[in-house]
Amino acid sequence: MLEEKIRNYIKTQKGNVAVVFKDLKDGREIRINGDMKFPSASTIKIFIMSELFNRINKGFYKLDDEIEITDKMKTGGDGILKELNIGHKFTLGELCTMMIVLSDNMATNILINLLGMDNVNSTIEKLGMKKARLQRKMMDSQAAAEGRENFMTADDFAHVLELIYRGEDINKTYSGMMLDILKRQQVRGRLDLYLPEDVLIAHKTGDLDNLEHDGGIVYLPHREYIICVLTNKVETNKDGREIIGTISKMVYDEMCALN
Repeated sequence: MLEEKIRNYIKTQKGNVAVVFKDLKDGREIRINGDMKFPSASTIKIFIMSELFNRINKGFYKLDDEIEITDKMKTGGDGILKELNIGHKFTLGELCTMMIVLSDNMATNILINLLGMDNVNSTIEKLGMKKARLQRKMMDSQAAAEGRENFMTADDFAHVLELIYRGEDINKTYSGMMLDILKRQQVRGRLDLYLPEDVLIAHKTGDLDNLEHDGGIVYLPHREYIICVLTNKVETNKDGREIIGTISKMVYDEMCALN
């Protein structure tokens, strides 16, 4: 039994692990610590993307609206924007794509400033999330030290992915655009760690010290499924990636065995 196999594996690991799996063909689900709240790391960026498309849908912005990069926008951590000269202009669509596929923190903070943290959280609530929350910008160590952290649960992660998959996050058009961006993810080595290279996954990763997350939609020729694995308090980040990759391979093998 797949769930028992996953639970037995988790018992052998150090740290916290949450897993949500859903077969999008027959609706079968596995939920292990699905409502456990984790620091979100970069997985919260999926909701910033949702709010951007929500505002575009309402006519506040257009995808080809441009923002000029200034020195005060510089942000550390993941991403390419911080390496470029100031003065470049990028469209909102390009910033969103960099935020997701490269997990660009500078692009993320530019979009948070544009959209407003309260508006992002309003969209999180309207989408039906229980515990996910945006409370600080990327790389804001002072906010983190003051206890303002961003949060995600495996349940919330899987729920927003299913809304996007079914065309119910904003609408079919914008859900399709979000799904296309998630399919172009370049930060890898977690859900895909032990899968064949040609397996398509629409996903978003996240990591902090001793914390690794990945959640996505896996596309097989005969069916699709959602899998979200969140970890924290693992001994090393490599251990977290191994946990995610091992559980992902268990699910993949099970799904491949079905017709």
